[in-house]
Amino acid sequence: MESELTALAASGATTLVALMITDSWTHAREVVRRFFSRTGSGSAEITDLDTARARILAAEATGDPQARNQWYAYLRHLLQPDSATGDDLRDLLASLQDVARAESQRSAVTNTVSGGTQHGPLIQAGHISRLTLHTDPPADPA
Repeated sequence: MESELTALAASGATTLVALMITDSWTHAREVVRRFFSRTGSGSAEITDLDTARARILAAEATGDPQARNQWYAYLRHLLQPDSATGDDLRDLLASLQDVARAESQRSAVTNTVSGGTQHGPLIQAGHISRLTLHTDPPADPA
């Protein structure tokens, strides 16, 4: 059982480090904060996570591969089985994997406008509610 918990902690740490450099960090941070609050850990760990993220982002910018490994080891230590049950670690890992899956499903949107002159706002959206646009009519070319 101990080896399973260690594997869960390692997998959670790996997923968390990967999420630290994405736009989904805020969501992942909240998942981990809830985990720490359930296991009785304090807010110092969350502060450490924010510090870790800042350092990982700085290291990514300079191309330092060791920073990720250093914080991976630290996070693995934080998620050790002595501070959580197997169910806690499984729930954490599942939640982090959900965040990672949502991050990987994001896709970039590129818009290209062509074919004439547009005299007003161009909007692309999935759902718009209660939108009012006030624009001047196009000038008469004559």
